Amino acid sequence: MKIVNILVLSLFTTFAFSQEIDDYTNRLKAINNQTITFYNVDGVDFSSQTFSNEFSEKGLKKLYRKYSIKDSDLKIKDENLTQNNIYITKSESITENINQISSYYFLENKDKTVSVFWFGYYNKLNKEFERKYINRILNHEIPSEVYESMTIDSIDFAGRKIKLGSNCNWTNINTVQCPYYGEMNWSVHKTIESAKNAINNQFTVTKSLKGGKVISEEEVDVIFEGTETKAKKVIYDFTGPKSLLVGMSGGKTLTIYYVACKVRENYLSCCMSFWNNDTLTENGLAPLLEKIMQLKK
Repeated sequence: MKIVNILVLSLFTTFAFSQEIDDYTNRLKAINNQTITFYNVDGVDFSSQTFSNEFSEKGLKKLYRKYSIKDSDLKIKDENLTQNNIYITKSESITENINQISSYYFLENKDKTVSVFWFGYYNKLNKEFERKYINRILNHEIPSEVYESMTIDSIDFAGRKIKLGSNCNWTNINTVQCPYYGEMNWSVHKTIESAKNAINNQFTVTKSLKGGKVISEEEVDVIFEGTETKAKKVIYDFTGPKSLLVGMSGGKTLTIYYVACKVRENYLSCCMSFWNNDTLTENGLAPLLEKIMQLKK
């Protein structure tokens, strides 16, 4: 921000945010795995977990090891949080243009134990976002309806319930894998720019994975959740000897569709995939994918 008129701009920004109603509960999803809770909103994954360790040098050192925090990592206090805390941020270059950022907050609870918050995303650090959700979690502001059951029968897909049955599993927050029926991950965003950015980052990171290569890339016309839009269709060859994915799936090529578009009152980024040895419908998609998308003829 330019120094000129900074006071006026700051006052305007504060007023604008105070007038804005953040309907984040329509975009936020969470899974409570008894000991740790995972969250996803606006393309950001984060988690919270409480430990019995004391907030002391000895207690924190044990937690640092658990989270691969090194002695050389810079540890500071975030003065904008009311709780005593240690804050650490780490950045790793994934590609030439993408850095993976991890933020860690070690907070002292009222009983002197430690709660750990982790945030993971690409390129641009957003401490305001992190503080906002730390406070929402600590103040018990997250409503129960955003939590998904660990056992999948149906999922809330951006405001629409989709019945899947018992064959599918969560592999991450907002990530469903159905053996031989396909896999998909998604995030609900406030803006289309955020959704497109999330999809572009995911494509770039996947493209950079070792042990595979892109053998086909094209834009195709699809109907996604009732909306006509474009999808990036990519076929990866994972037949390299170092490919862990091939060993797990038995497949040789992976077809992935990347979509970012408006869905109901929000915007969605979605990545859908299936292996060449998965079950396909007569329309050429795995059954899981066909529940949300159709190929235009």
